Amino acid sequence: MKTAISIPDEVFVAAEGLAERLGVSRSQLYSSAVAQFIAANRSKGVTARLNAVYETEAADLDPAIMDLQKLSVPTEEW
Repeated sequence: MKTAISIPDEVFVAAEGLAERLGVSRSQLYSSAVAQFIAANRSKGVTARLNAVYETEAADLDPAIMDLQKLSVPTEEW
C-alpha cells in the first residue's frame, strides 16, 4: 500500500542515511520501524485494561482462604 506522510526534515535525512547504510529501501526502513513500534506498544492497551480491572478488585484475601494456605505449607524448624 502506498501512503503519504509528513515528517520533520532532520528525521527524513537521518532515515535516508540509515537506509543507505543498511542497504535497504526507504519503504523497507519505514515499514520495519513502524512494525517495531507497533510490537513495542501492543501490550500497553492490555496492561491498561488489566489495571482498570484490578483497580476495582479488593486486595484482601478471605481469612478462610488464608488459613487454608497456611495449612498447606509444611512447618520447618530452623
